[in-house]
Parts: sequence; structure tokens; C-alpha cells
Amino acid sequence: MIMANSTLEHLLTVEAQARSLVDEAQSEADNLIHENEEENRETCEERIKAEIKKREANLESEKEKIKIKYSEALDGYRRELPGLISNGRKFSDLLNGYIKEG
Repeated sequence: MIMANSTLEHLLTVEAQARSLVDEAQSEADNLIHENEEENRETCEERIKAEIKKREANLESEKEKIKIKYSEALDGYRRELPGLISNGRKFSDLLNGYIKEG
């Protein structure tokens, strides 16, 4: 009976040590997961900020191109307008063309 108790106590001690090792491993895994999540979040935020900056720069460039194109079209219209008004038929045809295109 003493041998059985000793064996049982030994098994309980080994089980307690195993539980302690598992708890330590779980704690370490949780810490690593938390660290990796934080690194991934930071990396993702950096990528998002870089993409936003790139798109904002592209937006400003596109706005400038549109502004130039609009200005050129408006200047062309202003140059053509006096000649078109003096020729009513030509002006009417131009307006009809714009209406059909629009």
C-alpha cells in the first residue's frame, strides 16, 4: 500500500508539473500573439497611411489637370463666342451640337 501511495503521489506531482508547463506555454503563446497582433496593426496602419498619402497626391494632380483642361476649354469658348454670335446660324448649330452631345 505504501508503494501505491508513493506512486500516486509521484503521478500527482508529475501532473502538477505538466499543468504548470502547459500554463507557462499558454501564457508565452498569448504574449507572442499579442506582440504579433500589435506589430501587424502597426504595419497595416503604416500601409494605409502610405496609400492615403499616395491617393491624396494623385487626387491633387488630377484636380490640377481638370482645372487646366476646364480653363483651356473656357478660354477657347470665349475666343469663339464673338464670332459665333455674329453668325446666328453658326451659333445655333454649335448649341444644337452641344445639346446632342450632352
